[in-house]
Amino acid sequence: MILKRFILVTLIILMYSACARFNGPKKPKNLINKEKMVAVIIDAKLIAMANYANKKIMTDSGIDLKNYVYTKHRIDSVQFALSNDYYAFHLKDYEEIYNRVNDSLVELQTIYKDLKAKEWKDKTKREEDSIKALSKLKDTIDSDILKIKDSILKPTIKNKFEKEEILVEPISDIDFQSL
Repeated sequence: MILKRFILVTLIILMYSACARFNGPKKPKNLINKEKMVAVIIDAKLIAMANYANKKIMTDSGIDLKNYVYTKHRIDSVQFALSNDYYAFHLKDYEEIYNRVNDSLVELQTIYKDLKAKEWKDKTKREEDSIKALSKLKDTIDSDILKIKDSILKPTIKNKFEKEEILVEPISDIDFQSL
């Protein structure tokens, strides 16, 4: 009978301690606020995507990818882990954070696409302007070549004697003695 009571009390204590864990982690003393947590997660995702897309460039640039976000936001990995665990247990807060992260990433993607479209439009306009300028230059050169060809075929400098009549007196009529 004493053994049964001992087992029953032990089970009640174990169940109570197990259920107490379901209250979630305690709020950390240095909990990262929601706004900063959004910024940290956005930067972490951007760094991860950049590393995936351009791993060689990232390693060549000498960026310490593991600590970049922590250094930028002046936090440490323990602070982030405790804050992340706390928010993960409180699903409404965690969902709010990740919805804001998702909205920000979608907005950044839209801005990036707009910039890329504007850059493509500017590049295309510069190419069209260059083609127009080259076309005008070609037309000018072609017209100059035609003028040169015409000048070779039709002499523009006329002999001054073609229009004038030259009066030549016969030599016999000249009085040499008077000279």
